Amino acid sequence: MGTQPFSEEQAERVIAKYSDMVYKLAFAQLRNRSDADDVYQEVFLRYVKKAPVLESPEHEKAWFLRVTVNCCKKLWASPWRRHSVPLEEGVQADTPENHYLAEELKKLPQKYSLVLHLFYWEDMTIEEIGTTLSLRPGTVKSRLFRGRELLKNRLKGESDHVGT
Repeated sequence: MGTQPFSEEQAERVIAKYSDMVYKLAFAQLRNRSDADDVYQEVFLRYVKKAPVLESPEHEKAWFLRVTVNCCKKLWASPWRRHSVPLEEGVQADTPENHYLAEELKKLPQKYSLVLHLFYWEDMTIEEIGTTLSLRPGTVKSRLFRGRELLKNRLKGESDHVGT
């Protein structure tokens, strides 16, 4: 993968194509708009600066997902982040059910919420997730299974309390 200069129109096309995906993934991982905005900006800045030559649409999508995940990890590891308290906020969901599901997903440990997000919201295969996160397919499958179980138990626990 080398670099190649590109036009402003090409950059705008790529940003329009991947902006929602990058922002949603960043927000799902960081859980606040300000940090998600920072990661969003960093991802596209890296794209414009590096101008990577990507072989296919799948490779292009994987590049954006990987860079987004890496930027989120970098932000999580920053000393400032470890000493701050996040504000409670959420992304507007298209339905009350999706909003509720997104809120419950945020309560899961990050290693499970990340693979669930990539699998269900980004329609990635287990192999693609493994490549993007540098995990073996078996690890991805295990995290998907455990994440689903945790989410199911959370949702079941909530529904048990609704009728009481």
